[in-house]
Amino acid sequence: MTEADRNRLAPIRTKVAAVIPAYHEEKHIGEVVLRTRAQLDHVLVVDDGSMDKTTEHARAAGADVIVHPQNRGKGESIKTGLRHWLDRQFDFVIVLDADGQHPPEEIDRFLRFAASDSAALLIGNRMNDVARMPRLRRTVNRYMSKKISRVCGQEIPDTQCGFRMLHRQLIQEVLGGTARFDYETEMLFIASRKNFRIESVPISTVYSDEVSSIHPLRDTIRFLKLMWRYRRLNARSWPARLNRRQLW
Repeated sequence: MTEADRNRLAPIRTKVAAVIPAYHEEKHIGEVVLRTRAQLDHVLVVDDGSMDKTTEHARAAGADVIVHPQNRGKGESIKTGLRHWLDRQFDFVIVLDADGQHPPEEIDRFLRFAASDSAALLIGNRMNDVARMPRLRRTVNRYMSKKISRVCGQEIPDTQCGFRMLHRQLIQEVLGGTARFDYETEMLFIASRKNFRIESVPISTVYSDEVSSIHPLRDTIRFLKLMWRYRRLNARSWPARLNRRQLW
């Protein structure tokens, strides 16, 4: 990025803070925080009851840290972070994972979109860079994204991506909901039902040694229940989808 580009994004950068939900991420969190702080001045790690040195490494790297005394789930960690920055009057919050799967250097891609677009939710899209994505993950992601997009009434190519940027008007609407990994999907449903527009930001696909905390059977059941509930709501009533809410 050129100096001129950075200067153009400077006004919006001061209005953006980051949330990094973390659970047993002592191996990666320090580097992720340092790289994120190179992009944004305000970085919060929410340690979801880790029993390793996640909190210590995050603080040493310069992040603010909120610690859940016991594990409450990724969804609750994200909501803790969103509430924190909403109370402090930030206009936008970036959410990214603690394992390095979301390159903090690409935060500027979200800022560029936000500077010229009024979408309330920007979500990373890795589906243009699938060569490094495991084949099973790629297949499941495409299938789930198609199903979820249909329920949302707007196209979301990579619904499983946790690299996101939310406007404060949407944040106020998504502080309830589920507690665990299905929260990221429910966020899309809530945004759509509230008539907010969702746009996708191309990002890089990164997979290394991260270990998924998703429990295949339990979390699949949660997801299916969530889909069933919102399909029923969809059948009963759904706001007009042709004119999504404009924020500015």
